[in-house]
Amino acid sequence: MDIKHFFVEKGQGETMILLHGNGEDCTYFKNQIDVFANQYHVYALDTRGHGKTPRGKSPFTIRQFAEDLLGFMNERQIEKADILGFSDGGNIAMVFAILFPDRVNRLILNGANLNTAGVKRTTQIPIEIGYRLARKFSGKSDKAQANAEMLGLMVNEPNVSASELSKIKAKTLVIAGTNDMIREEHTKLIAKSIEGAELAFIRGNHFIANKKPEEFNRRVLEFLKG
Repeated sequence: MDIKHFFVEKGQGETMILLHGNGEDCTYFKNQIDVFANQYHVYALDTRGHGKTPRGKSPFTIRQFAEDLLGFMNERQIEKADILGFSDGGNIAMVFAILFPDRVNRLILNGANLNTAGVKRTTQIPIEIGYRLARKFSGKSDKAQANAEMLGLMVNEPNVSASELSKIKAKTLVIAGTNDMIREEHTKLIAKSIEGAELAFIRGNHFIANKKPEEFNRRVLEFLKG
């Protein structure tokens, strides 16, 4: 692996890994880390090219991020983990669980999507316009290139078919906001396509973990203990 992840580590017990969304870093989970660390050994990672983790030279794709996660777990001799991913982090967790099902204990997908069709058009159209503009200027500077790559994750990824979700063997919770940027029927499709998955909606938008932490944390812990 050509990078070393920056991460926050706290707590003891079974391993729990937290994966943030596009353009964010592990501080997104500021309202989760301490709470979950009371019962779990928590790792909150900065994804490749996000936060304090370097970009490296490997492809900037969801699949690469999933392979990065495998490398992180192997380095720390983590055989299996509970994985909670938000937004693009949810997409990473989903792809990881498809590719490496034996490495996932329990899976929480928060605001994940299979493809761009799962995102409400009022959200997706501005992203696509921004991506086209960013690509035009991507050769001008490293910052412009990084911006184009980041937006590209939301335009070209993750392209997972609903049928692929049958490869996920982990006990799964699919959770989203009632006014999420991910279409409700799309979130329901993800849950329906994973055998035995639980589905939950919390009143709020895409950022329920950040804006409704008590309710979000309670629902996640109920799932993990159940």
